[in-house]
Amino acid sequence: MNMIVGFWRACALAAVTLLVPAVWAGAVVVAYLWRGSPWSWFAPASWAVAGTLLLVRPVCHLVRALVARWTGTVIPAGYREPGPVTRLSTGYWWNGYSYESSRRRAEQDQRIRNRMTDPALRRDLRFVLVAPFAAGIVAAVPPVALGLAVLGGWWLLGVPVALAAAPFAWRVGAPVAVRFMRPSPAMRLAERVEELTAQRADTTVAQAAEIRRIERDLHDGAQARLVALGLSLATAEKLMATDPDRAAAVLREARAGAATSLSELRELVRGISPPVLNERGLIDAVRAFAMDSPLETTVETDLRLRLDPPIESALYFGVAELLTNAVKHARASRARIAIGRDGTHLVVDVCDDGRGGATVPAEGGLAGLRRRLAAFDGTLELTSPDGGPTRARMAVPCESS
Repeated sequence: MNMIVGFWRACALAAVTLLVPAVWAGAVVVAYLWRGSPWSWFAPASWAVAGTLLLVRPVCHLVRALVARWTGTVIPAGYREPGPVTRLSTGYWWNGYSYESSRRRAEQDQRIRNRMTDPALRRDLRFVLVAPFAAGIVAAVPPVALGLAVLGGWWLLGVPVALAAAPFAWRVGAPVAVRFMRPSPAMRLAERVEELTAQRADTTVAQAAEIRRIERDLHDGAQARLVALGLSLATAEKLMATDPDRAAAVLREARAGAATSLSELRELVRGISPPVLNERGLIDAVRAFAMDSPLETTVETDLRLRLDPPIESALYFGVAELLTNAVKHARASRARIAIGRDGTHLVVDVCDDGRGGATVPAEGGLAGLRRRLAAFDGTLELTSPDGGPTRARMAVPCESS
């Protein structure tokens, strides 16, 4: 069985890695047949160059897919992502390189320019030049040996070679692909810079929205009540001499308004930075929030650790967002929160028994949570099949013990 599987894998790897050399071999044959003119090689060479540029990325995609399927090794593509295409007030579309009259032409021009200027193109070209010699020839040994046995009659030589090489010939693909197709340090640095730039923009937008929310809550809540309190005290002052009973009633109303204002201010402060989070840390704060939740919530952890305040705040409000969604959208009745370590990461799992079907839209609380965690190199993974249950996994790097 291993020989059969290995044989077909070797055939697939050889066919993919030798595809570009086959194009050039065809160009050489055509140039030889057209050798009557000194320029007869120009057209076949041009076709071969164009064919190489068209095939280089599909070949690399196929090799990455085969390596991932056969060995489980995932090789990041590392291709540059296209930027936004914006329509200007003049009616033209700007794609980061040029102005075009339509969105389709702008995207097409951007796609071509982005692909031709992407540093990954040089990496892929290097791979398709090296792979035929480093992997293609080795992978071609089993099918070539079997072909010699069937077509050439070399049974005593071809069959043993094919059977011996089949289980191993395809294995050269993974190390060669990892060595030559992994993103270079410059590509990883550029990708990291773009990621940090996007995170900075998201953080700036989130901070501005949070400031506007605080201003709105203060203006509509505590500030209005404090203004009313001032008016009530002024009215009570005027009534003290003429109607003491009425003045006392106004003062009682003012005291009730002051208590309400104080409660609103405490809720506002708790929404910005809960006192229990600052005083006792993430785990106790999550337990306190779970006790106040309308869900039957259990918290499972054996950790005793303190993280940096921004990270604790991000995880705490992430738990709050997920439990709130479970109540509001999933119609859940029970939830479980598990806080633990996974290697060098702190992991918070939130599961509920709701109806499932949750997604992470481009705009919304979960998208904001994902951006907030990304600022700390954290991740949010959501699994929510229709009918439930829903499981959210938040992970942030953590070297604390």
